Amino acid sequence: MQITIKLFATFRVGRFDVVTRDYPAGTRIADIVTELHIPEKEIGMVMLNNRHAELDQELHEGDNLALFPLVGGG
Repeated sequence: MQITIKLFATFRVGRFDVVTRDYPAGTRIADIVTELHIPEKEIGMVMLNNRHAELDQELHEGDNLALFPLVGGG
């Protein structure tokens, strides 16, 4: 199944901005996070098809996944 992944801010460093990749049925958001070597504790927000999502959520053909890092400030 084809999944489009969009990374934001620091997650783009050494990776990509947007990419569409093939994944097997049953792939979860957490599987992609692991593949991209993004520590779960650094994730600020996960959006799946423009809605908030959890890491254990299963993906489906044509899904759009967006990963945002935590926002720092002071």
